[in-house]
Amino acid sequence: MTAEQLREHVATLLAEHDPARTDRLDFLRARFDAGLAWVHFPVGLGGLDAPRALQSVVDSELARAGAPDNQPRKIGIGLGMAAPTILAFGTEEHKARFLRPLWTGEEVWCQLFSEPGAGSDLASLATRAVRDGSDWIVNGQKVWTSSAHTASWAIIVLRTDPDVPKHEGMSYFVLDMTAPGVEVRPLRQITGEAEFNEVFLTDVRIPDSQRLGEIGQGWQVARTTLMNERVAIGGGALPREGGMIGRLAEQWRNNPELRAPDLHDRLMRLWVSAEATRLVGERLRQQLAAGVPGPEGSGAKLAFATLNQAISGLEVELMGEQGLHYSDWTMRRPETVDFFGKDAGYRYLRAKGNSIEGGTSEVLRNVIAERVLGLPSEPRVDKDIPWKDLPR
Repeated sequence: MTAEQLREHVATLLAEHDPARTDRLDFLRARFDAGLAWVHFPVGLGGLDAPRALQSVVDSELARAGAPDNQPRKIGIGLGMAAPTILAFGTEEHKARFLRPLWTGEEVWCQLFSEPGAGSDLASLATRAVRDGSDWIVNGQKVWTSSAHTASWAIIVLRTDPDVPKHEGMSYFVLDMTAPGVEVRPLRQITGEAEFNEVFLTDVRIPDSQRLGEIGQGWQVARTTLMNERVAIGGGALPREGGMIGRLAEQWRNNPELRAPDLHDRLMRLWVSAEATRLVGERLRQQLAAGVPGPEGSGAKLAFATLNQAISGLEVELMGEQGLHYSDWTMRRPETVDFFGKDAGYRYLRAKGNSIEGGTSEVLRNVIAERVLGLPSEPRVDKDIPWKDLPR
């Protein structure tokens, strides 16, 4: 399919569903059904089996027409993590049931991976799922769960066999967040907000029909999710001076009385790094158009975290006393993370989480070293020991 053919497809959608006269949700459903949600997805699942690189053609045409979007910041976990995992490992029934309401935003998704004792070492997770006929009974705790307080569904990795090594005894499921026994509690962060949550699971039943992949294949399925997550966080499309560097450059231009030679030197170094990172992200998206995400996404996410923390720190320093101002410490549970609707102090504090969420920077450096640079892996003495015999 060519770009011109896609434009004709968009024109047909707009002619049949005028955005000015069509209900927002009805328009999004029609867009999905027309194959213009993810053009690279299969026909019937929101796509047209078209090259991934042509998605920008669709997006620009619809934006020009004033068509509504699906609020991607609100449903980013579903779009960037759940959807590609369901496409890769779900049954046809899973794809038909979940992808459309996921994309339209009718159902918000969250990710139940990390646990109090299994964050950086996810394969050590202890939340158990025990088979009971056609169901699995789940008990345990997950933590640092974005959007759990608004989510209808979750992707979750569970320990299904404690008698084999830790990477082999996990299975991957889709969990109904309204099921009996699911309890979501807020985790208030340094910003004052509670966008993260901890989730307690007590005798929760998950039908085996909601399993993605084979029993014991959870680690392989989870890696697909994690690679997509890192691309979603670190490889997002930005214009020049987009993101945090744009806000810092704006502060510099608007406040000449705050400038100093050493601050200017640091600003220029960060500006160059941000632009280089943006261009690398563009190349990463082009690589994605030809296949599935690889370990390169770890580099993009690592650069994103490092830059955001350095940029937000320089902004606070540049603003002097005003940079220490924090306008609102109200406890709230937001639906999205808003880096730019608040002050410099918020950006500085929230950026601290960038080096933790989506894989810690330390773990990502290991991934880059081993899977990109080909360096020897660190010695691991627990690879062949049954999970139940590991010290905890």
